[in-house]
Amino acid sequence: MNRSEPLDHLEHLDKELVEELAQVARVTIREELREQTRKQRRTAVLYGASGAAALYAGGAVVVAVGLALAIGLPGWAAALITGALMAAVAFALRASAHSSSSEHHPHPPHRVVGGTPPVAPPGGLGMPYPPIPKNPPETPADLDDPRR
Repeated sequence: MNRSEPLDHLEHLDKELVEELAQVARVTIREELREQTRKQRRTAVLYGASGAAALYAGGAVVVAVGLALAIGLPGWAAALITGALMAAVAFALRASAHSSSSEHHPHPPHRVVGGTPPVAPPGGLGMPYPPIPKNPPETPADLDDPRR
């Protein structure tokens, strides 16, 4: 009598158990991802609404500045000055964003993302490329060269 014979009838139970556990894991992960996505979607909508409200508020301030300038100046001059002020603000914001983004990314773009390239490929088969020799290869002409 073989030792595995008493356990052969339990083999189908293992497969059913594995399938049931996999199904429970899939359902649980799906529900968790759905909940996280719902929260992130709500946050994104609130940020978008906040940006739209800020845009309209900024437009109202620009109109108010233009109308205030129009009291003492012709309309075209007030609009020109308001446009120049907004261009200066936009340039200052762009410069501020550019300087802060370079602080967060200190590595130049030519570097490998995540650090240095690996010394060997992941399979462990040696170097990914042959080493570069320090001296150029010698040819038969080099051996006959009297300058050597």
